[in-house]
Amino acid sequence: MSCGHCVRAVSKALAKVPGVTRVCEVSLERGEAVVEGSATAEALVAAVREEGYEAREAG
Repeated sequence: MSCGHCVRAVSKALAKVPGVTRVCEVSLERGEAVVEGSATAEALVAAVREEGYEAREAG
């Protein structure tokens, strides 16, 4: 991610994932996102990748 548009696109994609109850933060500086809910990491990563951005599970 390199701009505010990227942050908005990733936020919207994550919010659409079944099981996400809230997108808490998408950080351009740290290149990470924090969500609440029961969505799987795999579903979250897939949603971000479908928007054209690289993603992986933190840990």
